[in-house]
Amino acid sequence: MDLRIFTEPQQGATYDTLLTVAKATEDLGFDAFFRSDHYLRMGAVDGLPGPTDAWITLAGLARETKRIRLGTLMTAGTFRLPGVLAIQVAQVDQMSGGRIELGLGAGWFEEEHKAYGIPFPKEKIGRLEEQLAIVTGLWATETGKTFDFHGRFYDLTDSPALPKPQQAKVPVLIGGHGATRTPRLAGQYADEFNMPFASIEDTERQFGRVRAAAEAAGRGPDALTYSNALVACVGKDDAEVARRAAVIGRQVEELKANGLAGSPAEVVEKIGRYAEAGAQRIYLQILDLDDLDHLELISSQVQSQLA
Repeated sequence: MDLRIFTEPQQGATYDTLLTVAKATEDLGFDAFFRSDHYLRMGAVDGLPGPTDAWITLAGLARETKRIRLGTLMTAGTFRLPGVLAIQVAQVDQMSGGRIELGLGAGWFEEEHKAYGIPFPKEKIGRLEEQLAIVTGLWATETGKTFDFHGRFYDLTDSPALPKPQQAKVPVLIGGHGATRTPRLAGQYADEFNMPFASIEDTERQFGRVRAAAEAAGRGPDALTYSNALVACVGKDDAEVARRAAVIGRQVEELKANGLAGSPAEVVEKIGRYAEAGAQRIYLQILDLDDLDHLELISSQVQSQLA
């Protein structure tokens, strides 16, 4: 079971804070550092000092880390044109020495689009499908040849399809709860399917849909890695769990019901139940980015047992 650290910088984080957490992620033996792609805070936080851009952040981290994988859960398809995104991701992959992964979603948070003047189209899934075809198609085009795409939303003619990522294949992540179109897109394009903030029962059901979609696409169900994203709140005792829950404005029982919360033993047991449902990787949503002791506890008492 891979454990990855997943951050939500729109809630309030500087680049220096993210760098500190990414370096701790690397030093403590976690597999990867991922971040969300949002420009507006959510809930009752001030979000100061303001948003940071996902791919600018990852470009910086690519030069200041050595081992961990780096990526997004999820890049909003509404934020970037697919051709530009393909260039950005390829360049950051080169800068990292081939450690980048692209989580790509349709975009959903209308308020952040209004706040920063970003168009928020009604038809998002159709756009996402074309974006996936374009980004993966550009990377797959043989050097010296050109790429064309003529769709409903995007039109590319004689693209040189450059630059290329350092990796022969940048892993593409698709995720979500949708029962029909999401599994179909994952079955066709994804290297990993991520089920965010879902129960064990819903996870098993959605993984089954994606496996069926992968088979229908002629790939086979084991062509993908299956993962969950879950909030983490771990403590060495009840008092520490309660303190960490209070800092992030959550209740302990709610966190235990909907995430990975409690003692290390409780969290290991629940991760095991997700593994039985098919999860091979867990993204730990860490909401208090100043609490590096939390990461150390998870590394020493949760990750060590899973290994």
